[in-house]
Amino acid sequence: MARADKSIVKRFSSLKQHLERENPVLLEAIGGYQKLDRIGYSTGLLKTDDSYAMQIPWWPLVSILGVFSAGKSSFINSYLGKPLQKTGNQAVDDKFTVVCFGQNNTDRVLPGLALDADMRFPFYRISNEIEKVSEGEGRRIDAYLQLKVTDSPVLRGKILIDSPGFDADDQRTATLRLTDHIMDLSDLVLVFFDARHPEPGAMQDTLTHLVGNTINRSDSNKFLFVLNQMDTAAREDNTEEIVGAWQRALSQKGLTAGRFYTIYNKEIAPPIENDTARARFETKRAADMSEIEARIGQVEAERAYRIVGAMESNAYAIRDKAIPAITRLKKLWRARVLRFDLLAFAGMATLVIGASILFGAIGSLFTFTLSLFSNPVTMFGSIAVIAVLGAAIHFFIRSRVANYMIKKMDGTEDASYKSAFAKNTRFFRSLFKTSPIGWTKKSRQEVGDVLEEASDFVQKLNDQYALPSG
Repeated sequence: MARADKSIVKRFSSLKQHLERENPVLLEAIGGYQKLDRIGYSTGLLKTDDSYAMQIPWWPLVSILGVFSAGKSSFINSYLGKPLQKTGNQAVDDKFTVVCFGQNNTDRVLPGLALDADMRFPFYRISNEIEKVSEGEGRRIDAYLQLKVTDSPVLRGKILIDSPGFDADDQRTATLRLTDHIMDLSDLVLVFFDARHPEPGAMQDTLTHLVGNTINRSDSNKFLFVLNQMDTAAREDNTEEIVGAWQRALSQKGLTAGRFYTIYNKEIAPPIENDTARARFETKRAADMSEIEARIGQVEAERAYRIVGAMESNAYAIRDKAIPAITRLKKLWRARVLRFDLLAFAGMATLVIGASILFGAIGSLFTFTLSLFSNPVTMFGSIAVIAVLGAAIHFFIRSRVANYMIKKMDGTEDASYKSAFAKNTRFFRSLFKTSPIGWTKKSRQEVGDVLEEASDFVQKLNDQYALPSG
């Protein structure tokens, strides 16, 4: 049975040490992921240098997305309590910045390679994904990512991601790929818009991707939409008009419910001269900021549930989706191989008979065949030759059919099963065994065990974070 690479074993050891300190309940979930990994390795669904547990970040992840100059960096600086990110009227960071806690007093900036090559972060091997959508760009990972380390205490146990302006044209395809990757992994996504530019119609692409593509997600409640720099509305006192314009734009993209926050950075905003307006703006800002910070504070609990939920989803995906898909592909492969076998042997027989008729040797052929079977040594030798030739033809056919089917899987829902299908169609695998390789009674039982464990973990998390009995 295939086993995990040493790098994965080492990663699990490091993860266990972290969870022993941070969340012992999740420590038990590692066993469930390891069970799924064993099934993934044996079925070919998972490479031995990968793990289902490594496909999600175990640290809570908060992402800040939005358009250029929407005040994302200023918000992060305010939240951290220190000027880590550069700010200005124009975008100053043209790459994704991952911010995490470090114990040194000195803030450090590390290249994108530090993220791409480290399994502890959510961008592990992301260069491979960039390469898929933009050939040659995967080698330029430092142009897309950077890591900043700071000792701000609010970062303990969580990671922040600051995105470049979403409406950038340069490197757009790869930027969109990274944005999608971030949204999938994040526990909380803050989507920032700029109140100083109340013409949302000019940002339709942004609205489509950040709003239209998120409202139907099962985790759509993790998206918070923030209209930043609302202090600019104080001059005209037209807050309702600006908010209304953005709400109409969002509703056109399908967002008709959900919380819409209006904030500004009081430290860098020009003073609001009217006392009444200033009091009203500051009160609204304080209330909305309090809610946003409260949601950020909840990500650790939400991450715990997401990790358990991901384990459960992987178990269901293996049992109810992957295994039936591989079984279907194997049956299709077998039917095609048998059909081509029949055609090949029928063709050979037709060729021999046709040649005999052409040369008037049908009678001689019959006599020659009888003479072969009258001599046991000659007979077995002839059978061996025919068997070897037939086997060669058969294995050539099954190999070509398998390779053809694997190529046709690209760009389809079956693409993720190519390795597993290839493992099931190797020359020494039985053509008539329907059950996928590695899917045994024991593996089925282990999937069932993981699903039961997931329910138990949820109850333990409930006991940790909630007390229904009071």
